[in-house]
Amino acid sequence: MSEKSFLLYTNTSPSPNGLPMAILMEELKVLYPGIDYDVELIKLSETKHKEPWFLKLNPNGRIPVLIDRSRNSFTIFETSAILLYLVQHYDKEFKFGFDPAKDADEYNVLLQWLFFAHGGIGPMQGQAGHFKYYAPEDIPYAKKRYEDETRRLYGVLELRLKDREYLAGPGKGHYTIADLKAWPWVSLHTVIDIPTLEEWPNVKAWVQRCAKRKANEAADARINSPKSM
Repeated sequence: MSEKSFLLYTNTSPSPNGLPMAILMEELKVLYPGIDYDVELIKLSETKHKEPWFLKLNPNGRIPVLIDRSRNSFTIFETSAILLYLVQHYDKEFKFGFDPAKDADEYNVLLQWLFFAHGGIGPMQGQAGHFKYYAPEDIPYAKKRYEDETRRLYGVLELRLKDREYLAGPGKGHYTIADLKAWPWVSLHTVIDIPTLEEWPNVKAWVQRCAKRKANEAADARINSPKSM
């Protein structure tokens, strides 16, 4: 079997850090023939992501990592950086982003919400999950602190999504990498003891809207049935 144009290192789904790249590439595959990717799993319960070969790809020793074989095996790490890279080089019509040369303001708004998810929802919800499931001791303050902060950030999304369908774009907005970055985290709200999104009806509708995209199922299947390392 010939190598595909990309190689994605990630962990099994649901992975709010690893899933967005697979979803975006599934979206791009439909629009731009020739785009495809291989997946190799890194089991986070082991230490392969701390081995020298992987640290050459990402000195931070984390997934995801994307290798662009069609561009001299150019390597990118960090979810948001990978999403921006894919739009920059492969989304010729900017279906999932904006051309900074032609739509500078919309591009900046996109960056704001992308970074909001990258530096806000992701870390806060991730820490909530860590202290609930993985901390070696029970620390009620930490669990409450990160769950409360996650709830606050859901409230920020609720304000943004009032009279809107998506986070970026004029009018009601359209589906972009900003949604792709935030949605996988919020869709896992039950994991951190937020049983429903009834408190945030705009967020609930947005989560359901994003979940209906066909690329999600294809990406989930690809991540859960690749070659495992």
